[in-house]
Amino acid sequence: MHKEKSGPKKNNPFLSYTSYVIALGGFLFGYDTGVINGALTFINRPDQLGASPTLQGLISSALVLGCMFGALANTTLADKLGRKRLLQWVAAIFTVATLACALSVNAWMLIISRFILGLSVGCASSLSPLYLNEVSPETLEAQNVNKNAIGIVLGQLAAFTVNAILGTIWPDWHPIWRIMMLAAAIPAILLWIASSKIPNSPFWYLLQQKRDHARHIFKELGFSKNDIHENVIEAKESVKQGDKADWHQIFSSKSALYLLGAGITVGFIQQASGINTVMYYGSVILEKVGLGSGGSLYGNVLIGVVSSLAIFVGKPVVERLSPYRLLTIGLIANVFSLGLLSWVMKTSPLAASMNNILVLIILSFFLATQQGLVSPTTWLLLSEMFPQQLKTTFNAIGTAMTWLTNFVISLIFPMLIAAQGTAGVFIIFTFANLGCIFLATLFANSRLVKRAAAKF
Repeated sequence: MHKEKSGPKKNNPFLSYTSYVIALGGFLFGYDTGVINGALTFINRPDQLGASPTLQGLISSALVLGCMFGALANTTLADKLGRKRLLQWVAAIFTVATLACALSVNAWMLIISRFILGLSVGCASSLSPLYLNEVSPETLEAQNVNKNAIGIVLGQLAAFTVNAILGTIWPDWHPIWRIMMLAAAIPAILLWIASSKIPNSPFWYLLQQKRDHARHIFKELGFSKNDIHENVIEAKESVKQGDKADWHQIFSSKSALYLLGAGITVGFIQQASGINTVMYYGSVILEKVGLGSGGSLYGNVLIGVVSSLAIFVGKPVVERLSPYRLLTIGLIANVFSLGLLSWVMKTSPLAASMNNILVLIILSFFLATQQGLVSPTTWLLLSEMFPQQLKTTFNAIGTAMTWLTNFVISLIFPMLIAAQGTAGVFIIFTFANLGCIFLATLFANSRLVKRAAAKF
């Protein structure tokens, strides 16, 4: 019989405020990964930075490479500094690095600035779901962790919209990309200010053996007595086993190795689907299929709107159904949409204008299934699939794999487009999604993951 989860069914006001502020980390993640899509069109102008396809790949992927190291750093920093202080540092570094991007005088300064920016974005990408998980009663974990995924797509939509408005108002002023970059500092400053009013993770206080602090915050956040008791027991076990992952124990345990493989697999699947080829290079793709620079900017807004609608529509489904099952369903839908997209781009079965509309429709369907099912379930799995003593480390490694995969794809995508064309690239991602279905069957398996986690 299914056991009813204990605890409140609704957020209390303090928990709501806390969860939305933490989810601003996801918004920053989305905004700065999305801002390059649209800005890159202006950066490439000969009178600006005149980036070649190789430099375009480095400009886009430098942030992602930084994200990988930032996610790995979260393993140590989240425990050493505490979740709240680290989130504030993320906001501060984000603001300074964003300013450096906007003031870049050449492509290499922009690449280095985006790498530094990536350190903060990557740290936030691992920290925010972990933080949200720890401040939420069991019944509200999925709902609150999903706010991070919602923040990501809303951040991307905001970036696309701001870029489209600025690109329309000043289409002939090529330095407009600097304003596009600079606008990303606004949510970072907001996060830095708003985070002063949120509590540190009560679970982190337990790990620091500050039980009175922890119990007070648990009560403020609306945890039931049963939830508090379970967290105290879990923290005692974590302290007893040490606050760092014992790698000798991990490599000598089949269960731990399976969970590590599961985290790496889920992180890989997040990006191997090809989602960020659209989120980063949407304007380039849409220009190549026949839309002008102005039309491609507004096509990006459509991409952002569809992503946002998809995650809101998918939200109740993700919160109620098994994320393992939803992940497979989403990947199957990706195979269908990307295969169809490749065929349409290759054969152009309709007149040019109608073909462009058909491309946008299929892209929208791909985004709906990816952003409504695949992306939120992968972030949810990374936040909850590991036992507490492995959670911080394995969450960071899984997130780092997401960014490593993202880095490789975003680096080579302009070169793939030049060599294979848009149709050829999307058929590659069709097969990549087929491979991801196989990996999900092996490693994102609910029964096997739970059995392995139960041994800790």
